[in-house]
Amino acid sequence: MAETATPELLPGTIQEQADDAKSQLEPGYAVICWNDPVNYMEYVTHVFRQVFGWPRKKAEFHMLQVHKQGKSILVRESLEKAEHYVHQLQKHSLHATMERDQ
Repeated sequence: MAETATPELLPGTIQEQADDAKSQLEPGYAVICWNDPVNYMEYVTHVFRQVFGWPRKKAEFHMLQVHKQGKSILVRESLEKAEHYVHQLQKHSLHATMERDQ
């Protein structure tokens, strides 16, 4: 009767495990732009195009969502990227926040 051998590691060998599960579980952050009575719609569209590099139609879609619904979720990103985008939007005098996705 043959025994089944368990694979052994050679001395000095490091066994790596895939850590994909952690990256999939990392929460995302939603970058939200809120409506305000100060900024013109054309300016908001311009800022979205500049900050995100979006084409005019996409920037206008989100601008109209902000205008009509009071807010728009612009992107979902990692914590660092979301903070960066919020800061960029705030530098352009837009009311932007971020929320952790559930």
